[in-house]
Amino acid sequence: MVGVKKVKLGSQGLVVSKQGPGCMGMSAFFGPPKPEDEMIALIHHAIDSGVTFLDTSDFYGPHINEILVGKAFKGEYREKVQLATKFGVVLYIDGKMARS
Repeated sequence: MVGVKKVKLGSQGLVVSKQGPGCMGMSAFFGPPKPEDEMIALIHHAIDSGVTFLDTSDFYGPHINEILVGKAFKGEYREKVQLATKFGVVLYIDGKMARS
């Protein structure tokens, strides 16, 4: 198996995988939320394969995706990854996005 390539991120010595799943589609925007157990297994498979950089946001769901990722990180998985997020996005009831 070929390992996942790594890259230095920023100037503080952080090294992350060049590949990393954006977790948004697991919980929002591309149809209904996917089965939680399947998405946790997918996250575990990515980490076990060498992926160390994942992306989520409280905006996805809202909050559902961060809860999902938190469940996937229980145990030894949290110490193996870096997590990216974003903030300042608001979802209005009519479905339009705006930055706060």
